[in-house]
Amino acid sequence: MIKRTIESLSSYEALGHHGCTCMRYHGKDETGASKFWVGMSIFLPGGGADYAYEDNPLEKVYYVLEGEMTVRDKDGNEYVIHKDESISFPPNEGRYLENKSKLPARMLVIINYPNLF
Repeated sequence: MIKRTIESLSSYEALGHHGCTCMRYHGKDETGASKFWVGMSIFLPGGGADYAYEDNPLEKVYYVLEGEMTVRDKDGNEYVIHKDESISFPPNEGRYLENKSKLPARMLVIINYPNLF
């Protein structure tokens, strides 16, 4: 069993993200988790993530802990995810993220590792 606290986390730069701080709670390097990793992203107003294309083989779940995030798909459909709401993405589904509100948003991120076997 491994307990992690926010004080023990280190931030990292996530490719294509802006106006945010990303931290990982559990993963291969942090706790030895081998099937998935869990992180938290804090997005400032106007912060977000550029469009991630459909060639990403990973499943993703975003759960908003505080604030709200706008998610846009490749067809331009927008979904606003509020506190205590989540959205999931199957493998190879693209997405764009933006905090369009005036307040910071805090989001739990759960992503599987690719199956290498």
